[in-house]
Amino acid sequence: MKTRLALVTLFALMASSVAAGEPAAQRVVSLDFCADQFMLKLLPRSQILALSPDAERHFSYMRDTAKGIPQVRPLAEDVLIIRPDLIVRSYGGGPHAAKFFESAGVPVVQVPYAGTIDDIRSTVQFVADQLGVPERGEQVVAEMDQRLSRIANHSQDRNALYMTPAGVTSGPNTLVHDMLVAAGLANFETEPGWRSIPLERLVYEQPDVVAASFFAAKTNHPAMWSAMRHPVARQQLRDRPTVMLDGAWTACGAWFLLDAIEALAAAGHEAK
Repeated sequence: MKTRLALVTLFALMASSVAAGEPAAQRVVSLDFCADQFMLKLLPRSQILALSPDAERHFSYMRDTAKGIPQVRPLAEDVLIIRPDLIVRSYGGGPHAAKFFESAGVPVVQVPYAGTIDDIRSTVQFVADQLGVPERGEQVVAEMDQRLSRIANHSQDRNALYMTPAGVTSGPNTLVHDMLVAAGLANFETEPGWRSIPLERLVYEQPDVVAASFFAAKTNHPAMWSAMRHPVARQQLRDRPTVMLDGAWTACGAWFLLDAIEALAAAGHEAK
């Protein structure tokens, strides 16, 4: 224990002893894959010192852009030894990570949770401002608004049911609900929050479109008692127009949710 404390103290001193007069490109580190996305989208590659170990995983939207960039585990010793000037995190490092790293002399940008599309706009701009690239944030938000406006001009009277391998769907007051509405679709699930797929209702009423997410992933697949194992649930994927949403589109609340919205809008137009 004493050895670990000594190491952490040493690394903290090293992190705070950046030579004066060396303001070159910021050495920015990300602690989790959601934070990775913002770094890769907003910052020049030269400013990214390291990304999280999940930066190139299938659920990381900007996994191709992340190739070749060093990765670091979200552990105090591993992060402080590489002397970052700034840390960006969503959840990486645990609940006390921000307080710890700031006490060690390294400022931390906490990526806010985005529960609505409006939240995504403000989160993108907030992180861009904190990274010192406000114009880049404005550009990303403007691109989002342009894409949303094109979809809004072609809304349709259809509904959609969001389905996951775990047998879970999403009603009002969620980002998934915002996604469906932005695509011009009504949410088939009318109860708020995250809920089990409504098997009883599906016996006599079916959605116009199924929004299926994370079915290509190797994890989070049906357990023995999952509603997704029921024949009524499986029938929806087989018989209804289905949009297979890339899990990376919805894994974090960010600008790439527009990929899912555009795919759903197109499916809504095709559904009869």
